[in-house]
Amino acid sequence: MQKPKILIVEDEQKIARFIQLECEHAGYSTAIEPDGKRAVSRIAQELWDIVLLDLMLPGLFGTEVCKQVREFSDVPIIMLTARGETSDRVAGLDCGADDYMVKPFEAEELLARVRALLRRRTPVGVTKTDQLTFKKLSLYPERFEAFIGTALLVLTKKEFDLLSYLLLNQNLVLSREKILQAVWADDFDGGDNVVDVYIRYLRSKLEAHNAADYIVTVRGVGYVMR
Repeated sequence: MQKPKILIVEDEQKIARFIQLECEHAGYSTAIEPDGKRAVSRIAQELWDIVLLDLMLPGLFGTEVCKQVREFSDVPIIMLTARGETSDRVAGLDCGADDYMVKPFEAEELLARVRALLRRRTPVGVTKTDQLTFKKLSLYPERFEAFIGTALLVLTKKEFDLLSYLLLNQNLVLSREKILQAVWADDFDGGDNVVDVYIRYLRSKLEAHNAADYIVTVRGVGYVMR
């Protein structure tokens, strides 16, 4: 099984290296990114299981990184900062972070919080399985990887969850409401147009491999893979 991937967004080299060594000793794959703007780009372009995000960053403040990431991804984010006032914690959580830790912290507690977020990452309705296939599309839920033929599809966590759900229910027409409940569950309280938005995202990425027609719109009902 592929190791969970952690992006450590931290500009203080000693702290970043300490976190990296502890995470890798615990069995995770890691990368360090010291710049806020580059962190947003990397999160958009690569698949990560957890982001450990410092607040004080060059390029882009940590809360702004979090806000921008939340526009396209629900990757779990733990904010790490020396600012521990209640107002700072509230600001961190309100911008989209899943958890908030104040420096200095014990590595054991950080790793426990990482494990807790990883346990919650499989959405309602998406069953763990080794492989899902449809025509030239292959998806590996345990590894969070998807391929068209041999070409890797670069998907956000929510795009991956949506594609998984469609594949698990291929040939069944799924209403927007049903998709919303299964894939977003209690994580979203807006309208069901978010489903249409993410279907467009998926089709755009499939279109690059001549596979946009894998997802069929059933007018007035919802979507189906058939």
